[in-house]
Amino acid sequence: MFNTTEIQTLVEALPYMRRFKGKTVVVKYGGNAMINEELKAKVIQDIIFLQCAGMRPVVVHGGGPEITAMLKRVGKQSAFVGGLRVTDEETVELAEMVLVGKLNTELVSILNRQGGKAIGLNGKDANLVVAKKRMSEVYENGEIKLVDIGFVGDVVSVNIELINSLLDLGYIPVIAPTGVGVDGETYNINADSVAGEIAGALKAEKLLLLTDVRGIYVDYRDESTFVSTLTFERAQELMIKGCIDGGMIPKVKACVTALSGGAAKTHIVDGRQPHTILMEIFTDAGIGTEVVKE
Repeated sequence: MFNTTEIQTLVEALPYMRRFKGKTVVVKYGGNAMINEELKAKVIQDIIFLQCAGMRPVVVHGGGPEITAMLKRVGKQSAFVGGLRVTDEETVELAEMVLVGKLNTELVSILNRQGGKAIGLNGKDANLVVAKKRMSEVYENGEIKLVDIGFVGDVVSVNIELINSLLDLGYIPVIAPTGVGVDGETYNINADSVAGEIAGALKAEKLLLLTDVRGIYVDYRDESTFVSTLTFERAQELMIKGCIDGGMIPKVKACVTALSGGAAKTHIVDGRQPHTILMEIFTDAGIGTEVVKE
């Protein structure tokens, strides 16, 4: 039997279900929610719920900790320049093996076992994500120097025809953050960046980025400065001032990219909380920080 609170929750969700039916939602899945099995189960339930509610979910997943663990297992030390992993030919092969061969197939399998209709993709599938080499910016003696860090890429283009075709057929595309170069080479790409590019290209209704903090803080060192809504102009201003730091930078940049490309709204939410996706989309109060155009 439903209690009064549960009934009220369902009633509150109804107008959102009507509003977002048929809309595309891109979920960037990563952080603790990808490691903790209990949280993982909740995320899977949320994604399947979105599809059952008539929405068109697209999942982009990360895998940084798993790549680091694999490199350590084979005796290879991870090195970072400007926050980006130095990725030689051996490293990108291992990264592709972890992201595509392990994590992507595992996530697809779990979604399908739970009643979803998921299909795994990576950047090489029908040139889904075409990429080019990314140079890392390093500050040295007051100057910015560009450093070659190997097979790390920036997105050049996204094959939205493939994604939309799969969505039209009722599939949940699950995308590993790899890209293909003009000569067929593999590039490892930041998963937030891939999610932002895909959300913009699809003109998605929403981009949700799961992370391990509550959302955006005006001062990243002070949780009391949390903000629930801000414009992407303000978000860019906070980055320039150094108020947004570390792993939050690529997430905020992903929001800016998605909004600039045509996505309606973007959200940075705490993936450590159960059912955070549903709370953000289907409740009045929401959760986390939304970054909007105006």
